[in-house]
Amino acid sequence: MMLQGTLEKEKIGKIVELLKQSKSILFITGAGISADSGLPTYRGEGGLYNTTATDEGIPIETILAGEMIKTRPELVWKYLGQIEKRTRTAKFNRAHEVIAEMEKHFPHVLVFTQNIDGFHAQAGSKNVIDIHGDMHKVYCPKCFWSKKLDNYEQLSSSPTCPDCGAVIRPDIVFFGENLPEDKINRFFEELDRGFDIFFSIGTTSVFPYIRQPMALARHLGRPTIEINPDHTEISDWVDIKISLGAAEAMDAVWKSFSEEERIAT
Repeated sequence: MMLQGTLEKEKIGKIVELLKQSKSILFITGAGISADSGLPTYRGEGGLYNTTATDEGIPIETILAGEMIKTRPELVWKYLGQIEKRTRTAKFNRAHEVIAEMEKHFPHVLVFTQNIDGFHAQAGSKNVIDIHGDMHKVYCPKCFWSKKLDNYEQLSSSPTCPDCGAVIRPDIVFFGENLPEDKINRFFEELDRGFDIFFSIGTTSVFPYIRQPMALARHLGRPTIEINPDHTEISDWVDIKISLGAAEAMDAVWKSFSEEERIAT
């Protein structure tokens, strides 16, 4: 990939120098990191649901809500199926790969992701907190039967539990639902443990639990880096802002870092 712009190259160099002084890294990732895999967001340019409503005249945020899986599960599974199909025909990209490679190089790397596509794990990252869940894991909320699915093709329009007959659901956080307490507690423990450098990649940082770790890093005087072609909630105050796509930026960072490591040895 060709890195665009002298200024961005200078910023990459600064990130490399910071990484050379770091042993622990936090990556906070959102939909933008999977955009280079061809995955659309719900809305926005190239989004699956750019109109104000779905076929049924209901906003997608209303369909993919916790209450709807109880009252109209066939609608939820219809649109989850569309999203899963797009995920199935895509794969992780260079940004996911670089983070997985960095996990092998640095003593402590954590990925805190909003994405439900499972790409970080597929790319090889082991230390991942998928705060919104993984759409390829399904379970029964009544008897807690569970299964890992490669795709949704084997499911009916309103799939039920083979053990008790209740409607099953994906292990994800729908709109209006609480975040999983165990994952939040684990993340707080990781933050208490501390990180030397903080990255925000491909997220608008609208949610407080996504924005606050970066604010904490700033308060503690730890380096903060944002990789996002768009202007976000944190763009004005992070230490380094890279206005590139995730795959291009992370590939450039890792190539530059690896080259300096090679020269040093």
